Amino acid sequence: MQFTREFDFAYGRCDRLSERVERVIANNPGPFTFTGTGTYIVGRADAGSQVAVIDPGPPDQDHLAALLRAIGPRTVSHILVTHTHADHSPLSHDLAKAVGSAPIYAARPPHGDNHGLRLDEGHDEGFAPDIILNGGEVIEGDGWTVDVMATPGHASNHICFALREENGLFSGDHIMGWSTTIVAPPDGDMSDYMASLEAIMVRGFDTIWPTHGAPIVDVEPFLKGYHAHRMQREAQVLERLAAGDTTVAQMVPVLYAAVSQSLWPAASLSVLSHLQKLVRDGRVETNDANSLQGHWHLVDHIS
Repeated sequence: MQFTREFDFAYGRCDRLSERVERVIANNPGPFTFTGTGTYIVGRADAGSQVAVIDPGPPDQDHLAALLRAIGPRTVSHILVTHTHADHSPLSHDLAKAVGSAPIYAARPPHGDNHGLRLDEGHDEGFAPDIILNGGEVIEGDGWTVDVMATPGHASNHICFALREENGLFSGDHIMGWSTTIVAPPDGDMSDYMASLEAIMVRGFDTIWPTHGAPIVDVEPFLKGYHAHRMQREAQVLERLAAGDTTVAQMVPVLYAAVSQSLWPAASLSVLSHLQKLVRDGRVETNDANSLQGHWHLVDHIS
């Protein structure tokens, strides 16, 4: 994979990326957000036209002001949210009020026990969409049409939006051009992630617009590399088990030796997600599938 970690942007500036797509980046850089949340405006540029806004971003009033400037004399007819992590959805309701109560579309927010597992990017606990998406819906606007794709994996309620007129995909955090995607249990699920990734691969998109970082334009080889990376990591986990490692804590320093130790907590959750998938695949067994303290062993198929 050829990651793109340098691209032209400025916080608060509206950049036109295609005939129907503009982007404004919020000033919330970090280890999971890269340069910040890229909020997309979808639709025509002429005054009075109706546009959709995808992933309004964090609760940042400067970002809200930048979005309102970018929208200008146009009408926001839809607010679309890929998932409810705190860098994607919190500004939705403020934006809806500011533009005249545009309806917010998203999958149902997740609920349930997190088993003590948590990444820095938590869920937007107060988020409530106006319209629940399940995948398969078609959302139409003024000169644009979006197909809703349910893509669980990074988050259980992750949605991608395919723009028909440009054969492009707004991929949220499911696919990013600057880094691989974190899949962190309990809400993240590697089995779901791989199935969703494969569903996107067969669509043959021309462009992918992630919420973080630059667009992906050489789509097919990039997605093949994304998929191969996950399969390689799975093979490495199996190799560590064969070498005698039984815990995530033993595996991470070996598998992520070249990565800053500050990222090892996230790496630990990614390894846990691979192990959980391998349990479902019948290749690994454990005494506790929902804990970083569990012990893991290869399944002996010899009776």
